[in-house]
Amino acid sequence: MTAPIVPTDHNYRDLFVGLEVNVPLLDGTTRGYINLDNAASTPSFKFVQDLINNFLNYYSSVHRGTGFKSQLSTHAYEEARQIVLRFLGADPATHTCIFGKNTTEAINKLARRYPFSPERDVVLISGMEHHSNDLPWRSRQAHDRQNSPKTIHINLTPDGQLDEADFDLQLDRYHERLAMVAITGASNVTGYINPIHRLAEKAHAAGALILVDCAQLAPHRRVNMLPLDHPAHLDFVAISAHKMYAPFGTGALVGRKDIFERGDPDMTGGGTVEIVTKDDVVWAGPPDRDEAGSPNVIGAIALAAAIRQLEAVGMEAVAEHEADLTAYALERLPTVPGSVTLGDTQPGRATFRLGVIPFEMQGISHFKAAAILGYEFGIGVRNGCFCAHPYILHLLKLTPDETTATRSRMLAGDKSDMPGLIRVSFGLYNTKAEVDALVEALARIQAGDYRGDYRQTIATGEFTPRGWQPRFETYFSFY
Repeated sequence: MTAPIVPTDHNYRDLFVGLEVNVPLLDGTTRGYINLDNAASTPSFKFVQDLINNFLNYYSSVHRGTGFKSQLSTHAYEEARQIVLRFLGADPATHTCIFGKNTTEAINKLARRYPFSPERDVVLISGMEHHSNDLPWRSRQAHDRQNSPKTIHINLTPDGQLDEADFDLQLDRYHERLAMVAITGASNVTGYINPIHRLAEKAHAAGALILVDCAQLAPHRRVNMLPLDHPAHLDFVAISAHKMYAPFGTGALVGRKDIFERGDPDMTGGGTVEIVTKDDVVWAGPPDRDEAGSPNVIGAIALAAAIRQLEAVGMEAVAEHEADLTAYALERLPTVPGSVTLGDTQPGRATFRLGVIPFEMQGISHFKAAAILGYEFGIGVRNGCFCAHPYILHLLKLTPDETTATRSRMLAGDKSDMPGLIRVSFGLYNTKAEVDALVEALARIQAGDYRGDYRQTIATGEFTPRGWQPRFETYFSFY
C-alpha cells in the first residue's frame, strides 16, 4: 500500500504529477509549463494518483452490496468521510460530511436545505464573495417566496477588505431576523483572509449560524471548525477537491447534523430513504438523505488522499512556503513597468494572506497580456473577473455609469473591453524561479517584445495569434 511522501528538504515538486511536461510555444519550441492558476484548479499529488490506481482494482458500488469489492468500496468511501471531518476539526457526533460535486454544489445545497423562517430570514454575505457564495442565496430568494432569505451585502474597504465595522452595523440592524452569515474564508481574487472565528462569535451572539466558503482557504491554511459549544465555532464549511490537489470532481459540505436531520432533501432518489410506499416516504438520516444516487466514490477517495498528503507536509509548512513565495512576488512584480498590483501589496504582510495576486498592465488589455503569457512563454494565468464580478468592479473603482455602459455592451455581444485583471495564484510546488520567469515575460510584453500578430474575438474578448493553433491531439487523444 502506498503512503504519502514526507518531504525532508522542502522539495515539494516531487510530490506532484505532470510538472515535467513541456508545452508548445508560438515560435515552434516547447518549454516546461509554469502553472500560476492554482486558485482555479491544482495539479494532482502523486499520492492521489497512486492510491486511486490501486483502488481501481477494487472499485465497485457502495452501500448495501454484499460482494467483497462492494464492501471494500463502501469502507473506503466512509473512511474518506471521516478523514474530511478530522481535517476540518469537525466532531462526527455533531457534524456530518456530505459529498457532492464541488463547493458550488455544497453551498447551493445548504441554501436550499436551511430552514429559514419568517422570523429568521436574513443572510449576510460580503461584497468579496465568489459567485458560488452569493448567487445560491439569491436563487433561493427568487424561487421560494414564502420561505426565502433576504440577502444583505456587507461593505468593503477601498482596498477590498471586509469592512468589519459595517458587518457589526448589519448585525445590529438585523439581529432579530438574522439566520446566516455566509462568508469566504479567503478571497480568490486578492488572497485576503477573513477573521472567520471572530465573525462566527459575533454571528452566534446575534442568534445566527455561519457558513465559511473554504474553497480557497483549506488548501493553504489549517481550518478548525471547533466544538459546537465554543462561541467561535463554524457551523458549516464547504471545500473543493480540485483546489486541493485532487482531481476527479468532488467537494464536501461539512455541517451540523441537527440541521440535516430534519426537512426534505433538495434532491431525491436512490439512497436517500429508509422506506418508500405508494403513500409515504421515510427519509434516511444524514448524510445519506442528502447524497441522492450513486456517489462519486473515486472523487471522495481522491479528496481524502490529498488531505493525507497535505497533512504529511504539514499545513504550517504549506503556509510558510507560500508566504515566502508571495512576499517574493510582491517584491518583483512592481519592477515591471506599468504593472499595478491590487489588494495588499506589502511583502511583509504575506503571512496574513494567501498567494493570490491580482494586477493590471497599463496600456495593454488583460485579455491580451494573459494570452501572450500562454502562447509565447508557457505561463498559465487567469484573467477577467474570476467569478467575482461585484468585487472586481469595486477594486477597479468603476462608477455606476461605467458599470451600466459595460453591461450594455456585454449584453449586446461585445466583451472586448470587459473590465478585469490578471491573476497569479500559487500552489505548494511553485518556485521563485517561476516568479522570475513571469516577471521577465511581463517586462517583454510591456516592451512589445513578442512575436505573434494577435486578434481579438469580440464576443469573448479573447486574443489568439493569427495563423497558429496548438495541435492538442499530439498531446492527448481518445484514439
